[in-house]
Amino acid sequence: MLPPRQPAVAALRVPWGARLEEVAGAEAGSAAVAWLLPLLAWLLLCAAAARPQQLGEAQLPPHQARQMLLAVDLSGSMSDPDMELGGQVVDRLTAAKAVIADFLERRAGDRVGLLVFGQRAYMLAPLTLDRESVRLQLRDSVAGLAGRETALGDAIGLGVKRLREQPEGQRVLVLLTDGVNTAGVIEPLRAAALAQAEGVRVYTIAFGGGGMRSLFGVPLPVQGEEVDEDTLRQIAAMTGGRFFRARDTGQLADIYAELDRLEPVDVAAAPVRPRIELYPWPLGAALLLMVVAVPLRRRAA
Repeated sequence: MLPPRQPAVAALRVPWGARLEEVAGAEAGSAAVAWLLPLLAWLLLCAAAARPQQLGEAQLPPHQARQMLLAVDLSGSMSDPDMELGGQVVDRLTAAKAVIADFLERRAGDRVGLLVFGQRAYMLAPLTLDRESVRLQLRDSVAGLAGRETALGDAIGLGVKRLREQPEGQRVLVLLTDGVNTAGVIEPLRAAALAQAEGVRVYTIAFGGGGMRSLFGVPLPVQGEEVDEDTLRQIAAMTGGRFFRARDTGQLADIYAELDRLEPVDVAAAPVRPRIELYPWPLGAALLLMVVAVPLRRRAA
């Protein structure tokens, strides 16, 4: 901390002393720089390892999804054990549940609702992204829960009421039934006219009318109750949908696979802000400093 002691007698001076002091000072400065540059390079490497990022402008990526309301018949005839599933004879509702559950598994990103009907129509699940809750509601449904008869018109009317709030072009009802209209306050074709007026497309699936029946554990082919195919065709034609016929579980699975390719709509997904990586800048600066520091270190040594 104290200043250097000044000698009382002047030291030996030579003519080139000033030059020697200049050279010595330059070498000392080079040595200091040679030690400072690696330190700065190390700090820059630490900054690069921290992976600095910058958030870009928010973007709305396009996303294709579907919005559809599933209407499932729970009338008494859906308990007829004339379908085969996994080598076992099961009732129609069990077969339909298995196919629809598999259909729901592939609906990632879609909004699906569930409506059941028998003598009356009930809404079990509104349009939602929570496919698991829809699947659970379907699993817990039993034949006869909404009555033993079939109210096709009421089911379509309730579906139209629930879908009219959706954007135009995204109002889709998929209706599965195994019988004819025997109850309700609205005639099926009158309900189809309401759907047409509201822009709701109805895809109708006639299920049953032939399959397997168990006799002492032995599956036998039988001719089941006929479905009102003509009315279902008219409903689909009036609303711009399609009519499908499924006499067994395999055909029903093919129909729902076909529905996979129908009704895609472009919806705005959640906004995304891209992350811009900034680590190349401090990394490049560190490498540049090291390139400069190596020759200086060697010269100072």
